[in-house]
Amino acid sequence: MGDLKVLIKEEELQERIKKVAEQITKDYENKEIVLICILKGSTFFTVDLAKRIDNPLKIEFIQVSSYHDSTESSGNVVMKLDLKESIEGKDIIVVEDIIDTGRTLSYLLDYLKGKNPASIKLCTLLDKPERRMYDVQVDYVGFEIPDKFVVGYGLDFGELYRNLPYVAYIES
Repeated sequence: MGDLKVLIKEEELQERIKKVAEQITKDYENKEIVLICILKGSTFFTVDLAKRIDNPLKIEFIQVSSYHDSTESSGNVVMKLDLKESIEGKDIIVVEDIIDTGRTLSYLLDYLKGKNPASIKLCTLLDKPERRMYDVQVDYVGFEIPDKFVVGYGLDFGELYRNLPYVAYIES
């Protein structure tokens, strides 16, 4: 494991999350929304985002994975935890920590569309568009980042580093 280098400072994260929340509040004026937090990585982002959205909202949790303690996706998407409540007829926003190839999100969005929500949007803290292999429509983006393996603010390497208040990359 190499050294960690700060990519996005805590203050920058919070300022950008505030802006994204303001846009969501405006886009969903007078509507209740359901944030679907993708565990475990987007937990920090979902909580900070939810605190800044001025709409009535609910939070649901779902867990899918394709990394399995590696820095490279295995290519095999596994559903680890499904939603507890119905999203039928509801406006939902899927909250992700990072979108890389788009494989996991493509799978998940297709799955969620099958549950008949009124609308479905995608919000990610970090986006790596240069790695995209699947066509995934991202509606709200915190930061576009270069192709580096990042940790912190919920993102992990082998379940470590999630608790860093900033986003860093591993320099090998």
